[in-house]
Amino acid sequence: MIRLAANLSMLFNEHDFLDRFAAAAEAGFRGVEYLFPYAHSPEDIKAALDEAGLEQVLFNLPPGDWEAGERGLASLPGREAEFRDSMVEALRYAEVLACPRVHAMAGLLPPEADEATRAAHHATYIDNLRFAAGEAARAGRELLIEPINTRDIPGFFLSRQAQAMAVLEEVNHPSLRLQFDLYHCQIMDGDLIKHLERQFDRIGHVQIAGVPQRHEPDVGEVHYPAIFDRLEALGYAGWIGCEYRPAAGTREGLVWGREHGLVP
Repeated sequence: MIRLAANLSMLFNEHDFLDRFAAAAEAGFRGVEYLFPYAHSPEDIKAALDEAGLEQVLFNLPPGDWEAGERGLASLPGREAEFRDSMVEALRYAEVLACPRVHAMAGLLPPEADEATRAAHHATYIDNLRFAAGEAARAGRELLIEPINTRDIPGFFLSRQAQAMAVLEEVNHPSLRLQFDLYHCQIMDGDLIKHLERQFDRIGHVQIAGVPQRHEPDVGEVHYPAIFDRLEALGYAGWIGCEYRPAAGTREGLVWGREHGLVP
């Protein structure tokens, strides 16, 4: 059965953040995700979840200075202590919110990075993920990594599916899993169902959006009914995060999900 989670960083922006939980529940969602919870106390978010009867399925570690353009800490040499602190903070929120998984954004390469710089980022990334995967396991959580396309985030360190799979193999920890975002995969790699099949045993979470505009998943070049059919055939029992920007209002665009319990 397909289980859809609303990404509250992109959906229901017609409401203040803590009011989006009730709006998501009223629209038929039973799970939610978002980029970052840290502007609010975990207790306030837990109250919003409980009141709406929702499950928290995913959020990101603190990403560094987001407003200054940083997009994660995991691969940044010299920022290891900050990354470790960010993992501790994310797990504190995950405990209160009963959230089973957190995502560590890889961060950006500097412009014109040479091979030595890339190697330094890779080594830092592997060391940080080994630490964080161990901490996640001790807390009973999963740690996710996600390849993100370099059109939306130029210079993002982890951008290809093959690179992500190689990182998973090198870290070799059962708590480290793949966040498989079909929008990013289509832009960088294509061949979505074959990537899904090859990587299925390592996938911890799935996200969707229309390509190329990142609007509703019934618009654009990806035929999501076929993706959903293959996920069900493979036995995927996890959540599918709706991480897209509504073309108009959120509720107006939910017609695509009516057969999965959404209410436009």
